Amino acid sequence: MGTASSLVSPAGAVGEVIEDTYGGGEACEIPVEVKPKARLLRGSLRRVGGSRPGGLIGASFKSTASVQELECVAEYERLRKEYEIFRVSKNNEVASMVKKEAKLDRENKRLRAELQALQKTYQKILREKESALEAKYQAMERAATFEHDRDKVKRQFKIFRETKENEIQDLLRAKRELEAKLQRLQAQGIQVFDPEESDSDDNCTDVTAAGAQSEYWNGGVLGSEPSMGSMMQLQQSFRGPEFAHSSIDVEGPFANINRDDWDAAVASLLQVTPLFSHSLWSNTVRCYIISTDETQPDVTIFIRNYSPKLQRVCETMGYFFQVVNFPTENERPLQDVRKWEIEKSSLVILLLHLTLPSCLLEDCEEAFLRNPEEKPRLIYHRREDGRVSSVAVQQLIERISCMNKAKMIDHVGSVEEGAYEIYNCVEKIIKQDILGCEMTDLEGKDLGNKEDSTAPEEEVFGDVLWDAHDEQEQMEAFQHASNSTCELGFEKYFERLNDLVAAPAPIPPLLVSGGPGSGKSLLLSKWIQLQQKHSPNTLILYHFVGRPMSTSSESALIIKRLTLKLMQHSWLVSPLTFDPAKLLEEFPRWLEKLSARHQGSIIIIIDSIDQIQQAEKHMKWLIDPLPVNVRVIVSVNVETCPQAWRLWPTLHLDPLNSKDVKSLISAECNSANVKLTKEQEKKLERHCRSATTCNALYVTLLGKTIACVGNTGNIDEILQQCCQCQDTVSLYRLVLRSIQESLQSDKEKGLLREILCVIGVSHNGVSESELMELYPELTSAVLASLLHSLHKMCLLTYGCGLLKFQHLQAWEMVKLEYMEAGENVISAYRQKLVEYFTMQLSQDRVTWRSADELPWLFQQQGDKQKLHKCLLNLFVSQNLYKRGHFAELLSYWQLVGKDKSSMAAEYFDSLKEYEKSSEGEESMICLADLYETLGRFLKDLGLLSQAVAPLQRSLEIRETALDPDHPRVAQSLHQLAGVYVQWKKFGNAEQLYKQALEISENAYGAEHPRVARELDALATLYQKQNKYEQAEQLRKKSFKIRQKAARQKGSLRGFALLRQRALQLEELTLGKDTADNARTLNELGVLYYLQNNLEAAELFLKRSLEMRERVLGSDHPDCAQSLNNLAALYNEKKHYDKAEELYEKALDIRRRALAPDHPSLAYTVKHLAVLYKKMGKLDKAVPLYELAVEIRQKSFGPKHPSVATALVNLAVLYCQMKKQIEALPLYERALKIYEDSFGRMHPRVGETLKNLAVLSYERGDFEKAAELYKRAMEIKEAETLLIGGKATSRHSSSGDTFSLKSALPPNTLLEHGQR
Repeated sequence: MGTASSLVSPAGAVGEVIEDTYGGGEACEIPVEVKPKARLLRGSLRRVGGSRPGGLIGASFKSTASVQELECVAEYERLRKEYEIFRVSKNNEVASMVKKEAKLDRENKRLRAELQALQKTYQKILREKESALEAKYQAMERAATFEHDRDKVKRQFKIFRETKENEIQDLLRAKRELEAKLQRLQAQGIQVFDPEESDSDDNCTDVTAAGAQSEYWNGGVLGSEPSMGSMMQLQQSFRGPEFAHSSIDVEGPFANINRDDWDAAVASLLQVTPLFSHSLWSNTVRCYIISTDETQPDVTIFIRNYSPKLQRVCETMGYFFQVVNFPTENERPLQDVRKWEIEKSSLVILLLHLTLPSCLLEDCEEAFLRNPEEKPRLIYHRREDGRVSSVAVQQLIERISCMNKAKMIDHVGSVEEGAYEIYNCVEKIIKQDILGCEMTDLEGKDLGNKEDSTAPEEEVFGDVLWDAHDEQEQMEAFQHASNSTCELGFEKYFERLNDLVAAPAPIPPLLVSGGPGSGKSLLLSKWIQLQQKHSPNTLILYHFVGRPMSTSSESALIIKRLTLKLMQHSWLVSPLTFDPAKLLEEFPRWLEKLSARHQGSIIIIIDSIDQIQQAEKHMKWLIDPLPVNVRVIVSVNVETCPQAWRLWPTLHLDPLNSKDVKSLISAECNSANVKLTKEQEKKLERHCRSATTCNALYVTLLGKTIACVGNTGNIDEILQQCCQCQDTVSLYRLVLRSIQESLQSDKEKGLLREILCVIGVSHNGVSESELMELYPELTSAVLASLLHSLHKMCLLTYGCGLLKFQHLQAWEMVKLEYMEAGENVISAYRQKLVEYFTMQLSQDRVTWRSADELPWLFQQQGDKQKLHKCLLNLFVSQNLYKRGHFAELLSYWQLVGKDKSSMAAEYFDSLKEYEKSSEGEESMICLADLYETLGRFLKDLGLLSQAVAPLQRSLEIRETALDPDHPRVAQSLHQLAGVYVQWKKFGNAEQLYKQALEISENAYGAEHPRVARELDALATLYQKQNKYEQAEQLRKKSFKIRQKAARQKGSLRGFALLRQRALQLEELTLGKDTADNARTLNELGVLYYLQNNLEAAELFLKRSLEMRERVLGSDHPDCAQSLNNLAALYNEKKHYDKAEELYEKALDIRRRALAPDHPSLAYTVKHLAVLYKKMGKLDKAVPLYELAVEIRQKSFGPKHPSVATALVNLAVLYCQMKKQIEALPLYERALKIYEDSFGRMHPRVGETLKNLAVLSYERGDFEKAAELYKRAMEIKEAETLLIGGKATSRHSSSGDTFSLKSALPPNTLLEHGQR
């Protein structure tokens, strides 16, 4: 029997030690389970205890505890060992991971460094690639330019050589004839003197040769008219009514105008400026108020409370606003001044209550009853309950109402309510009647909305920035120059100018020289009018240079304006650089290309070219040979003419002879009812004999001085004073002192001095509203009186709403009279203007005036710091840039000393600062406009990489603030794409252009001018990628959209003028039957035709025809004109039978009444021939086409391009009649004339070659057809490459024409060519 443990555990089961037979003799304890054994032990103990109570329990308990302890210790040791092993292994693993992480970090850093180095290398290589590509493209462009210039020089040299060879042949022929004549005389025994021993200058031979050559260009028409017919002819769009301005049958600039050519029609309308009064062209909305003592409170409230609001409205649209109100007095003085103000006014307001003083009656009748131009008039009648107006008031209102002369306001209420009612009505009249805005525009948008402020400009000119004020200033300068009614013996000069136009090319510019005030501007303006009247196919571009250092004397602006006018007349939409150097460099190429597109001659006239800043440098294109159909005329003062120009042909204006002096002074005196005695006339004649006293300006001023004081003073005394003035400046000083003496107070004399000095020191002049803000003590009545005197005596004039000096001598006189102290006085007056315009900027009034004047004033003051600050005003720079004053803005930055990059950085920083303070949708839209302007400015500077960021920012802002499909977003896309195009990233540009096109189509419709602009841009892009077919399709689509839009809408300005002129003419036709009224009815019918009002046009044209038949007889040529116009109208309405009958009647009259080569006969023949062909009556059309050839041969000679055009028309007709044999010699003769006249690469030559190719193909001569067609395509590609994309010309083939590609199967020419 053993212990408890032995009982519990069998031998070798628990705690048994076994020898390890495989190890090294070490003992190994085998663990066993404890719990079951313990249960067994407890069961044994219970059994033992039951049999032996209290026996073995206490004895075996100690042994049991020791076993458990041993087991726990063993388990603990085992676990501890395992934990230590686990801990050590994990520590080793962690240490290994740390080492690996450190190694990976080092590898990562090494790889990142290598990646950065590779990125830098890649960027460097990419920049080098882009710069290399850009250098490649620039080299290609230079090469193309060089090749073009080389071809141009070759062509011009060929023309010059052929011309000289012809002259030599003529001289040799004349020499042989003289020698033969000499021999005959000697044979007859007649003694002949040796020419070498004669004192006479025998130039007969030269004169004969010149005369023979001038016949070649007879009539002053260098170009040819477009042809008619089908196939590949040079078809002219069918023309509309004729428009004559005189009783004789002269077509004038409106001859056969076409509604599809709206731009040309408006341009012609704008050229006839003397038809319209100054109020229609002035840039000032003038409101003349007539009031009584009873309504003076209404006037005071209106001027104080509402005049500033109207001024802001006009400023937003680029106009000035001026209110003129004379105080009510019993004896109304200054009758001439008030009448002058009424004539100038845009709107007259009459304020009545109960009574009407008799002193106001004359003003009321002048303004309301004698209103031939139908300018807006308004009557405000304030009533009171229980009180009746006087009989005079009732009668005046009744007379005006019967004639429907004015709008009426009947007001019952307070004075404040009445003033507000006047304001509402005046605002509506200004927007709708005076400024020509449509009612839909007024209702749909706010005029001050910046989002739409530039829309009209961009619609008309695309990306081209245009300043309407510069153009208006030129039109007013032309009108002012041509206002004189005295010709001053200019007929002899007109003949010389006509000879220049008729002379064969090449010919240098003609120099019109003379002293200051000799009448150069008057001569040129009168000649322009004659050319417009007698040569309607001639395009005349003129520029009158004003005072030196003014905007009109900046060379870059002059060249840009001339280029845009050429583009406008050529229907060409193409990008135009604004870099001054590039603009001057590219102008000759533009001139050559666009002159080839124009169907007629081009005359460029620049008056006072010597006043242009650095004229010889910036006008060096004048030295180069000009295109064959371009003539240039410039005028200079003798003293300031550059030396290099003195070699040009010169037309010198001689001093006035005694007869012209007498007639000019007599005309001035007769206008004022002043009669001079014979002694006084002789005294004036003796005085006006020196070079300085017999020029046109001096004599005119002398006559005005005598006429002004003749009725009130002693003529002998004023004559004595005038005779002491030996030049124009001293005479101007005498005039100024006489004006000073007529003033009543020293205050008015001081104001006169201030006005003249402020105008003199300004950049472009000062407006009346600005003068009244500068001098608050200056009333409108006093200002009107002073300006009337100064204008009457030729000191001041108006230009674009600004007061300027009429002549340089007047400004010189003011400096001598008021500014003897020199620069200090000038600087003081400039500082006054600086303070005024700076105050405007502080009030957030950034107008075109402050942008024009303030930077220039800082420049003249030499204050670079303030100039720099002014340029950083984003709205000032935006205003200058958007009006196209790029060169001026660039010159300011150059003066400050900033290059292009620093300039861009400063603008960008200023925009970032402005963006921080921008809150609200309106501010963000304005910010987007500023970013876009900066991007376009940088693009024009050539900083393409820097231009992308502001344009992208503008796009982001518009997408966020407006809508992703808003039209302004399309504008941003368009501008950004333009940068990518210049950057040669055509893929990006194409995607952006397509997005802009889609947005524009969704917003405006598929036939809107904005859509046309995107199509043109895409076409230009495809052209650069040599995708000519896609480009041509887009251009045709764009051209159709522009034509339709122009026909339907036209220019708001043009329609406003047409409406004004139509109303004026309707008033003139209410009288009895006269030839003048019949002519007016004809003109009125044409004006309604231009407005697309065909029913009204038909009515007035019929009335004109009926009146002419009653007054002149049915066989008079004027009746033929009315018949021609009615026929054109019926043709437009597709009433071909009626049109045929009327054309035949007109042709019959003109054949009997006019010479065989008369232009009017040619017009009717042409129109009737086109109509016959349209109706399919080809047999009737043939004799008319043959007659057209005959007329042109008689008019221009057998080798004139116009004859070639007529030959092409006849040949086309023969082809339609399947008479190819008759057509071939006509085509060949026309081709020869075109090549001799224009050169072998002219578009006319290309079109004729296409015709010949079609004819050769139809005759089976395939090789010749392929050769001709290849040469025609070379001419077309050369033309396309020069412009960078050609818009379809209005003279190109259309309608029933077809091309060689469409006429022949694919590869037909190639296959036959290979055979």
